[in-house]
Amino acid sequence: MPMLLPSNPVSSVADRNACRTLIRGGSKSFFAASLLLPGSVRDAAYIVYAFCRLADDHIDLGTDQYAALKDLKQRLNAIYAGKPFDFFADRALTDIVQAYEVPRDLLDALLDGFEWDAQGRTYETIGALQAYSARVAGTVGAIMTVLMGRRDADVLARACDLGVAMQLTNIARDVGEDARAGRLYLPMEWMREEGVDPETFLANPRFSEGLGRVVARLLGRAESLYIRSAAGIAALPAGCRPAINAARRLYREIGCAVKRNGFDSVTARAVIPTEQKVVLALYAGLEAPILSRRDTSPALPETAFLVRAAAARVFAEQQSPSLIPDVTGAVDHRVGWILDLFMKLEEREKLERALAASAREAAAE
Repeated sequence: MPMLLPSNPVSSVADRNACRTLIRGGSKSFFAASLLLPGSVRDAAYIVYAFCRLADDHIDLGTDQYAALKDLKQRLNAIYAGKPFDFFADRALTDIVQAYEVPRDLLDALLDGFEWDAQGRTYETIGALQAYSARVAGTVGAIMTVLMGRRDADVLARACDLGVAMQLTNIARDVGEDARAGRLYLPMEWMREEGVDPETFLANPRFSEGLGRVVARLLGRAESLYIRSAAGIAALPAGCRPAINAARRLYREIGCAVKRNGFDSVTARAVIPTEQKVVLALYAGLEAPILSRRDTSPALPETAFLVRAAAARVFAEQQSPSLIPDVTGAVDHRVGWILDLFMKLEEREKLERALAASAREAAAE
């Protein structure tokens, strides 16, 4: 199924192909995961991701981050006015935001996250950290949900939960790497409660039992959000569920690897063997059709603005079957190398029992 385009697109086929090429060459993990998505969602996601990737590079690689941010905001103004600057990603994104009615607030929030990084912000509380995570990752969950044709507030809330959980996992994994680069994302309130002075830690990053408890607490917060996010995946179009569930399992397993390292992400880095990725991909495909939809918890206070923005308009085509991607079926031959992205299930024994039971049922038929 082709992706949606406005009646008079401003982008060319070459522009859209350039977005795909950029992601294939510059973000192999994202590109691999995207191949599990239906084509209509996958192609639109390439364009959104390409713009975001280029925006991030524009800020990180430039000599003046604030000038780069100002430039990006002007480019978004032009995109939403339907008159993009002369960049292939801008032209392609103009078509996407029109065809899928992507709210401007979502992309503005993402740029806010970039700005917070440029400012070198630190976060006193878990709420403040979740506000940052909402901008750099919750926005992605909300945008992807819109591309999949879902604007229900409950579904959007769970998508934002998943984005925040992934970001908290990233932070827990990268404590040492970030600190050595002069960055600190852990809630400083929690650090002080464990007797870890944030400034002393930044000056000389070392692991301690107290720091380990902070990391464990952060991963515990992420775990609660991973659990909640399952209900949102269950409400997505069937063809989208395996890829999103695999991503959820991937990041949960990263947290498990940090735990196996004794929550020491200063002197060790969580690494997942390839064989474990295979197990996760298999399990994610088996689990996706049976995920529960029974969670109507309100959105996190820090992501509520994203949910309101994405759900504010009734997507004119939302109920049209043409917008609901077809079920893609089981993971096919392409997944042999796609699996490089994914990681195994938290409880491998559970999967092995499930596979053995399936084999017995197949043999009995």
